[in-house]
Amino acid sequence: METEKVKCLIIGSGPAGYTAAIYAGRANLSPVLYEGLQPGGQLTTTTDVENFPGYPEGVSGQQLMDDLRKQAERFGADLRFGIATASDLSAAPYKVTIDEEKVIETDTLIIATGATAKYLGLDDEKKYAGMGVSACATCDGFFYRKKVVAVVGGGDTACEEAVYLAGLAKKVYLIVRKPFLRASKIMQERVMKHENIDVLFEHNAVGLFGENGVEGVHLVKHMGEPDEERYDLAIDGFFLAIGHQPNSDIFKAYLDTDETGYIITEGDSPRTKVPGVFAAGDIADPHYRQAITAAGSGCKAALEAERYLSSKCLI
Repeated sequence: METEKVKCLIIGSGPAGYTAAIYAGRANLSPVLYEGLQPGGQLTTTTDVENFPGYPEGVSGQQLMDDLRKQAERFGADLRFGIATASDLSAAPYKVTIDEEKVIETDTLIIATGATAKYLGLDDEKKYAGMGVSACATCDGFFYRKKVVAVVGGGDTACEEAVYLAGLAKKVYLIVRKPFLRASKIMQERVMKHENIDVLFEHNAVGLFGENGVEGVHLVKHMGEPDEERYDLAIDGFFLAIGHQPNSDIFKAYLDTDETGYIITEGDSPRTKVPGVFAAGDIADPHYRQAITAAGSGCKAALEAERYLSSKCLI
């Protein structure tokens, strides 16, 4: 198998990965970045981004990531297509296999592989992606001011997003598959007491409809029961809040993760338990999952990588 040696390897190409590449490039670390399955990350599936500093009129998710990518290239980052398929972090230099055919040996590794939002698996979720379907209320809620939206889920995340959206939207329907909420007591109380939120217990969303975007959701109440009821509910936005899956599988044997799979770092730093290996962006952030926080952590990871290499007299 072909082998290549580098000083700084970055896996992932969202705001965290590209920002790490910018900083690592400016520090003359000659970073190599593999972009993964979705170059640009989840933001490329978002239509408009209005909360990223420096874009007063807003910017498309694709354009924002293109800008970050070009900036990384300007500072000498080697950006490549490829997917990390295996890793060996047992000893430095660390090894990452790309596409099961090439091994990159690296003195420092920045993991920025992100976390993938969980979806229901409906064909309509893909059909209306960026046209009324979202997995991030804080990202896209602004576009639904004074409109009617639905949130799917029954845990803390779903309740938090429902409450957030209720401060913007005219009406929020919380679609819950079970006859109860799994959220903490305080979040349950906030949802149940909020005048703008209606909780639809024992409901399943089975489809969406609309001409040029989401106009409604097909619902089934008491699915599979003798009193099963099917009906349509008019909505303008459909928010998934059933969790995220961190893309950390190939690193779990060497790094500490929480029960979901998010990589655990030291305090508010990007340092992992393995010296010279850093985690940035959503892969280590189960709480915020914002482009700006991911970019900030990418900056931290690159600065830490530079300090680590200097301490080892590798630059």
